[in-house]
Amino acid sequence: MRCPGQDKRFWRPEDVVELACNRCGQTVEFFKDEGIRRCPACGGRVINPKVSLGCAQWCAHARDCLGYDPKNAPGGDSGQASLADRLVEAMKNEFGSDPKRITHALSVLDVAEQLLRQERADPRVVVAAAVLHDIGIQEAERKHGSSLGKFQELEGPPIAERILRSLGFDEEAVKRVCQIVAHHHRGDLDSIEFRLLWDADNLVNAREAGSGTGVEEVRLRLGQALMTNGGKRLAERMFGALSGAEGTVRPG
Repeated sequence: MRCPGQDKRFWRPEDVVELACNRCGQTVEFFKDEGIRRCPACGGRVINPKVSLGCAQWCAHARDCLGYDPKNAPGGDSGQASLADRLVEAMKNEFGSDPKRITHALSVLDVAEQLLRQERADPRVVVAAAVLHDIGIQEAERKHGSSLGKFQELEGPPIAERILRSLGFDEEAVKRVCQIVAHHHRGDLDSIEFRLLWDADNLVNAREAGSGTGVEEVRLRLGQALMTNGGKRLAERMFGALSGAEGTVRPG
């Protein structure tokens, strides 16, 4: 059980903050322990001036309590660009003038961060996988003339590895992120980090396809695709009650 300072069951209404994005004015919701979030409308960086990690900021047992070190977690504002921001910049440099792929990665990052609040997982791995899961798509198109998942999974890991090493990720984290990138179309890895990325990617793809696909069809397909309870709860808020009918929404 988490200590009262970090257990959301003990939090009060004032521990949730709504702030306006400085770029577009969109309302962005923060929990008190979130320092930075991406605006879901424009992708801009929004800083929470009221961030408070409570006892986790100084407690020697914070890693055991939270499952990660809050001083090093993405989203913390240390006066420098956060890990998530540096990953996003590296992803943008790789994709260049490709707003569709950049916007998709930012959307998956936003949903993955929402799901991280509901599951105990390594935030470095989840955030990196969310930003870089499709990083091989342009190379797949260049070398194979196709953006099919099998080509993305082939070309993505070497690019992801290069980016991760340049940002100082340790060997274990590099390995885990690259494994997710190499399997993100197949759904055959057994880790909570992979399941969170899988659900975030599925949810974003379902939302992106919503304009051309009936909401009922999206609900039917998501019913079998999602792997986490948090993903299913978020899907119900986005699309309504899910069905267990056959079918999956494959990640992009």
